[in-house]
Amino acid sequence: MTSKAVERMNLSEEQIKLLEDSFKKVSKHPAGTTLMLIAAECGLSEEDTQKWFKLRNAQWRQAEGLPAELGSVLD
Repeated sequence: MTSKAVERMNLSEEQIKLLEDSFKKVSKHPAGTTLMLIAAECGLSEEDTQKWFKLRNAQWRQAEGLPAELGSVLD
């Protein structure tokens, strides 16, 4: 994932790997405790983790030919 917004987050390769693994294996839309656990594992704030998932979801949806924002079509 190489969007400029994500690049500005200055994440390490290990953090990106952990986030990508969570995105692919756990949930594209983590909330509550799941988001908190992912954030703790990556050493990020919940806000930064949520921002990363929002950006990653937009990128995933674009790659799938879907609108960047969640609408009537669910992931």
